[in-house]
Amino acid sequence: MSWKVTVFAARPIIEAALVAHEDAWDWDHEIVLSGREVAEDQPEDWVLEAWLDRKPTRADKTAITVLFAETKPKLIVEELPETDWLVASQEGLEPIRAGRFHVHTPDHPAVDEPGVFDFAIPASQAFGTGHHATTAGCLAMLTHMKAQGLVVRNCADIGTGTGLLAFAALSLWPRTLAIASDIDAVCVNVVQDNAEANGVTMGGRRGELVMTVADGMTHPVLEARGPYDLILANILAGPLVHLAPDFGKALVPGGHLLLAGLLETQEAAVRAACRKAGLRLAARMVNGDWSILWMRKRGR
Repeated sequence: MSWKVTVFAARPIIEAALVAHEDAWDWDHEIVLSGREVAEDQPEDWVLEAWLDRKPTRADKTAITVLFAETKPKLIVEELPETDWLVASQEGLEPIRAGRFHVHTPDHPAVDEPGVFDFAIPASQAFGTGHHATTAGCLAMLTHMKAQGLVVRNCADIGTGTGLLAFAALSLWPRTLAIASDIDAVCVNVVQDNAEANGVTMGGRRGELVMTVADGMTHPVLEARGPYDLILANILAGPLVHLAPDFGKALVPGGHLLLAGLLETQEAAVRAACRKAGLRLAARMVNGDWSILWMRKRGR
């Protein structure tokens, strides 16, 4: 059984609710939240959707309502039919091309083109199939960083989800030491399965990937394998602000930080936190409503 709570409102109202959700330290993570435009031809009309595996309680409805500050939203509550969500989520996901990367679900064929890295990533319990604007933007920015001559010997992918960005970094810099982490333990098996399917070797040597469960940068393995010359973090604006000092400390002088998961309206706050941590903007990209930032730590 699954349920959905829907709220329709203008774009600024939904965006503000999403920001409030990021700052809600006591949020029940069994309530999965997302926001989007209603249709491509209605860019200012947005919808917020909350999914639950139970009938929403009064407390659940209150938690969603308070995200809207002084506005009292109309909550539309509905029980959803039984569905194989994994299969359903893959339907309609067309392959994408972002930079040097071609990403597709397993029901689409691979491509064999010179200079193009092909990844088959099934829709799953983890974020990061490449179809979201933030993940695709990161793939494009990684391609740009490589073209600018960036050399990576030691990298970390924080909040890896499916492992796609770590795989991409290993493709561009095949001799790098690489570690991926996520706060959600379910991602361990997801990353291992995706690595096997895409020919990525799990292990601790150069060209291999270590996977661990960690909250931010606080983990003995992450600390032991640092400092890094590239950190990837496609998460949310709130955690990016909170983790900016830790990112700065974990990078070598002159090291690089690729950030995503923030709306363009949240970019100023993230960049301000990075400046305080000794990081400066090297390049930025906007994909839809989302900013992708290449930050660089001051050198010696």
